Amino acid sequence: MSIHINPTTSAEYRQWLTDLKTRFRQVQLKAAVTVNTALLQFYWELGADIVARQASQRWGSGFLERLSQDLMQEFPDVKGFSKRNLEQIRRWHGFWSAHPSIAQQPASQLMGIPWWHHVVILTKCQTHAEALYYVQQTQEAHHD
Repeated sequence: MSIHINPTTSAEYRQWLTDLKTRFRQVQLKAAVTVNTALLQFYWELGADIVARQASQRWGSGFLERLSQDLMQEFPDVKGFSKRNLEQIRRWHGFWSAHPSIAQQPASQLMGIPWWHHVVILTKCQTHAEALYYVQQTQEAHHD
């Protein structure tokens, strides 16, 4: 004969549920960080491509408008392909690629914070040292 216990009143069940919730939140956070890192790596490469193609092909400013339209048509649910964001991507890549240690390994130093934080930092900072300081401060705040 088995005894049925209401799981919602069991201390063991409540503790297990709390542990499950914590573990799931950790998985969600890891997934978000992985997605962010992949997106920033894509943006870094896209920025390099834009700079290279505008230099070698002599494509003017209309190129970003066209690229934006074509990408938004193909990926209508993605918000990162506006002309303004493509300009930010080009600017972000150009700013950091001029910094020797970051140009060699951007993933290790830049990829740990959300994209919009990068945009804000670049808007407010004049030097690489100042911008890197804020990137590092933002990384620390996100890891606490």
